[in-house]
Amino acid sequence: MKKTSISTAVLAALLATVALAGCKKKEETVDNNAQPAAPVATTPVEPAAPQPMTAAAPVNVSGVTVGKTAAADKSVASAALFAPKDVIIISVRTAGTATNANVGAKLTYQDGQVAGEQSQVLNTTGDETTNISFTNANGWPAGKYRAEVTVDGKAAGTPQEFEVK
Repeated sequence: MKKTSISTAVLAALLATVALAGCKKKEETVDNNAQPAAPVATTPVEPAAPQPMTAAAPVNVSGVTVGKTAAADKSVASAALFAPKDVIIISVRTAGTATNANVGAKLTYQDGQVAGEQSQVLNTTGDETTNISFTNANGWPAGKYRAEVTVDGKAAGTPQEFEVK
């Protein structure tokens, strides 16, 4: 009988194990190598039309005037003839947008010698007038002169010629 009771105990344990395994809920397994599910069909959406970038127009010179006096609005009446003691004003009209743009004016004498050179910083979001004045304590030598304008070191506007008598 001893043999039967041990066999019966082993058999009972074996049956209990099988019964428990059968009652256990099946666990879901994840296959890391599985392909992703196919995308769900949706109604296609038309892409929005690309919008043009509205960058600010860079500053450009719309006019250069050489004169003797400036009005309250910075406008300068054009003059072609100056006296030796006159102030020479180079008026630069610009359009567009500028942040720290360097507006320069250079006067050259008839033989190409630089008679004066100056610059100003321009910050604007629209039309602007920048006046650059030149004086000569000893008086301007008689002769023909040329006024040239630059913006950030590049020639801009139409050079103007005038004479000192």
